[in-house]
Amino acid sequence: MRLSCSPYVVSIVLPLAVVAPSPLLSQLPLSVDGLRVEYLANPVGIDPARLRLSWRLASTARNTMQAAYQLQVASTEANLTRGTDLLWDSGRILSDASVLVDYGGPPMVSRTRYYWRVRVWDSSGRASSWSPAAYCETGLLQSQDWTAQWIGPAPSASDSLPSPSPLLRRAFRVGGPVRSARLYVASHGLYEVHLNGRRVGDQLFTPGWTSYRHRLQYQTYDVTSLLRRGENAVGAMLGDGWYRGYLGFFGQRSLYGRRLALRLQLEIRYQDGRTERIVSDADWKTTAGPVLASDIYRGETYDARRELPGWTTTPYDDHAWAPVALLDPSPATLVPPVSPPVRRVRELRPMAIRQAPSGETVFDLGQNFTGWARLAVRGSAGTTITLRYAEVLDRDGNLYTGNLRGASQTDRYILNGNGEEVYEPHFTFHGFRYVAVAGLPDHSDSATITGIAVSSDLVQTGLLVTSDSLLNRLQQNIVWGQRSNFLDVPTDCPQRDERLGWTGDAQVFARTAAFNMDVSGFFAKWLADLAADQDSSGSVPWVIPNPLGGDSTRFAGTAGWADAAVIIPWTMYLVYGDRRLLERQYASMRAWVEYARRRAGADLIWKPGWQFGDWLALHSDDPSYPGATTGTDLIATAFFAHSADLLARTATVLGRNADATGYGALFRAVRAAFNREFVSSTGRVGENTQTAYALALAFDLLPDSLVLPAADRLAQDVRARDEHLTTGFLGTPYLLHVLSGTGHAGVAFALLTQRTYPSWLYPITRGATTMWERWDGIRPDSSFENPEMNSFNHYAFGAVGDWMYQNIGGISLDPAAPGYRRSRIAPRPGGGGLTSASASLETPYGPLTSAWRLEQDRFVLDLTVPANTAAEVTLWDTRIDRVREDGLPLNAVAGVRAARQRGADVVVDVGSGRYAFTVTRGP
Repeated sequence: MRLSCSPYVVSIVLPLAVVAPSPLLSQLPLSVDGLRVEYLANPVGIDPARLRLSWRLASTARNTMQAAYQLQVASTEANLTRGTDLLWDSGRILSDASVLVDYGGPPMVSRTRYYWRVRVWDSSGRASSWSPAAYCETGLLQSQDWTAQWIGPAPSASDSLPSPSPLLRRAFRVGGPVRSARLYVASHGLYEVHLNGRRVGDQLFTPGWTSYRHRLQYQTYDVTSLLRRGENAVGAMLGDGWYRGYLGFFGQRSLYGRRLALRLQLEIRYQDGRTERIVSDADWKTTAGPVLASDIYRGETYDARRELPGWTTTPYDDHAWAPVALLDPSPATLVPPVSPPVRRVRELRPMAIRQAPSGETVFDLGQNFTGWARLAVRGSAGTTITLRYAEVLDRDGNLYTGNLRGASQTDRYILNGNGEEVYEPHFTFHGFRYVAVAGLPDHSDSATITGIAVSSDLVQTGLLVTSDSLLNRLQQNIVWGQRSNFLDVPTDCPQRDERLGWTGDAQVFARTAAFNMDVSGFFAKWLADLAADQDSSGSVPWVIPNPLGGDSTRFAGTAGWADAAVIIPWTMYLVYGDRRLLERQYASMRAWVEYARRRAGADLIWKPGWQFGDWLALHSDDPSYPGATTGTDLIATAFFAHSADLLARTATVLGRNADATGYGALFRAVRAAFNREFVSSTGRVGENTQTAYALALAFDLLPDSLVLPAADRLAQDVRARDEHLTTGFLGTPYLLHVLSGTGHAGVAFALLTQRTYPSWLYPITRGATTMWERWDGIRPDSSFENPEMNSFNHYAFGAVGDWMYQNIGGISLDPAAPGYRRSRIAPRPGGGGLTSASASLETPYGPLTSAWRLEQDRFVLDLTVPANTAAEVTLWDTRIDRVREDGLPLNAVAGVRAARQRGADVVVDVGSGRYAFTVTRGP
């Protein structure tokens, strides 16, 4: 029996009906906006292979459904506006597709901008105007498009040690008026580029972190406005970053290579039609700069006395600089980004300043986050200012740094003495709320330190606000945890000597992540790296990208973690409707399931080998209390079954019928083995833990006759623990779903709103502003958990956000119509004592909103459904005759396609538009 609450369950839905148009409908405007290419708006430097286009319909009319569209593409915006000299005109296409629609024009070529627009017709015959023009610009599509060479400093013994960041420069001449100029840049290590004294772009930590042995990103910049006629100069500074710096928890560095390198290609198009290239080659020069050392874990040391004013301008005397060395080409394929870059996303001012017993001045920024501090200071040349970063303070009021392990999180700035100096680090980031500053030469104030929050610049798509301030803080903590750890890859934490793309953390949080932000491109990038780092056996490393090395069983091949190879692609398909992502990842998904099959053996019970199990479940590391410890063989077998099930569904979506049949049979066989091994005839599962029941129920592993008995046992365990949870990383995402889906919504809300340890709200009562790695990072007696593993910014337990959006906000999707083509709206009013809540989500089709409130004897639900979609609305525990929409009975409401009584509940099918439902309470 599949639980209707589960985000992974497919149900049968009614076809979207075509409703007879109102006579006034033709008077209402229909327009098109939100044009995107793949996952990006107006992208520059893309790879157009099998390119797809998306748009949104905008209409206030209810039941607006697209019936046809027309696309046009031109080489200039003027041609597009006139509709002449088009490169492609689709003509009128009878289709309701408006998301990820295949481009059908002639092949696109390198370094070319294409303009496009779209218009649509709806099912009533209304036609929109043409959309405003959008564009995409291709990058360098073939390897032969690159003529730049890899350059860097000459090799030295210091290449294997922390050393100054090299500067590289070249002067060149622009010989006429410029029509356009593009800069293409890749590097080993991180880079910053400057042109004529100005920084190019606002992206950080470029080229990003990928599977460097297989895939290396390059960026494309429009630098037309930065060039000038005559003499110009371009320069780059390189940093160790993930490529050469310390990485992983074994104190290693240079895991990808020892030598930093740059590949840069500037292409200039003149007004008279000429083209010119300025490329990285032997004509460049290099020297050491003011960054004496820069490391992601250890921080940065910057000596402002070594600054070289004007080094990226002309004229500049570089005769003392050394010639660069030419390096061997990178073995990786150069690829353009598909994910938004890392940027500064927010500035935070200190909320308090105090003197610590250590003698340092401690600035409290009021929020745990990822980034650094900007320092503004005056003082004598040679004065060293030291900035140390931490998430919490100890009992004495000093920084607590025990949980950083081998990461020092320290920046040092040496003044040049030239008036006010402002410093920000270049190639490091920290996880912190507090900054302890030593060496300040004079009085400090709130302008001395400014917190700079950085993150992948993902659009926030979800919003959830309730009548409970603690739940609102929980939601904010989840979002801050995601912002902090989605820094080009989904890291586990931003502060200690780890900061790796842990697969288990990512897979449990992926659904919540997709509520909070647009993670379509972010996970598309990361999954490409997962497939690249997956070995030939099908085993998936613990972390992606994988700097740890190892074979298929060392640092790899662990259930619940490696299942990210299957669970995340399926989740992205459900959320964004991206069928092609399933196609691209299918070989990886299949390889993992086959690996798991071999590990399980003939009896299909996965027993041998290292497993993380239900990581950090309550007291799971305490041998004196094994009560919440779930057997790793149960967990591994459950995830084996689940991945086989999702792979079968994926094969069905892709039309791979033989695989769908085969993996469907495998799922049923593993389920049968699971029942033989772990399930009693009365519904007891495994060790009788919350996680054992949560996984068995969520993954449909029990016979129908045992679903409710098992759910009752789970609810009984929660009550016996006074409404406290015991789950870890793998059980927590499913716990509330299975409770609310089996008639125990009250127990689910009691768990969510529990304030004492262990619970989601307990850390908030201890001042948490992000999610903690452990339920008791700070114990009730104010002592700290084991510092070897005690992050205060770890999003995994924030996976509860998925349930909050669905059950408090009421927003979910129908897996049979992915991408929110058909939504499910089913808020649970009154749960946990809530009296109101509002949720919104920017879906691929537009904004979906659900806002409810309790008013004496009425329940009021305001709803907005995007054009070109439909929704199923569930109103709990009422009758049809008690439901009104804007004062009218449901059978008189335009936009309502069907209404029916389903047991004690009313279910209403609606088309797009705004609705105001009221339900009168009564006996």
